[in-house]
Amino acid sequence: ATDYQEKLRAAFSQYVAEVCALRDRGREEGIMVLLGLEVDYVAGQEEFAAALCQEYPYDYIIGGLHFQGTWGFDGPSGEWSGLNRAARYGVYARYYQDLARMCHTGLFHIAAHPDLVKIHSVADFTAWLDTPEALPLVRTALEAIKAQGMAMEISSAGLRKDCHEIYPGPVIMGLAAEVGVRISFGADAHCTNTPAYAFDALARYAASYGYTESTLFVGGTPHPLPFTQPGILG
Repeated sequence: ATDYQEKLRAAFSQYVAEVCALRDRGREEGIMVLLGLEVDYVAGQEEFAAALCQEYPYDYIIGGLHFQGTWGFDGPSGEWSGLNRAARYGVYARYYQDLARMCHTGLFHIAAHPDLVKIHSVADFTAWLDTPEALPLVRTALEAIKAQGMAMEISSAGLRKDCHEIYPGPVIMGLAAEVGVRISFGADAHCTNTPAYAFDALARYAASYGYTESTLFVGGTPHPLPFTQPGILG
């Protein structure tokens, strides 16, 4: 991990310069190129996150939760095997408390994969959603997304993971529609063959909850992208 971080830091300024050059070239050719960043939010590290967000002229910044303390809960699935149901429920609850805190920082435009925490324990997560504490915590986080003018990411990445389910699942999608949260599509592509993966399916999924458009952020400003636009539902 340390080697990866060092290489990332060393090459990142060059990466940003290349994207900005492509963005300028794209304007001339009628192609929109956006510079974005996903930042891990860790409670107590807000100053560090703010410095990252302000370092370059990003069009949008995605806030993501992958850690509780030093534990990356979306790492190897075996790390969940020693957690009983009560412990897992505690992880889920803290996830949504952290999600609300993340949004209230005002640093981010998009809240990434808003139920990533289900990745290795989807059955227990679904059961947790039926407990009395769950939906109030989820609603509070969704209301924070809305209050900050952010969008909630709907991500196809879950279809490729252990949970085999879009992020977020049906219960949270229904609640997000009720709250009136904007949405944005993502694929969490880590290779060249998964950008925009299953976006048509995401549009159909969102439409089933009453959504008619997704949101793009350009220069930090939200722009609606109707599902009827070519390439979305076609």
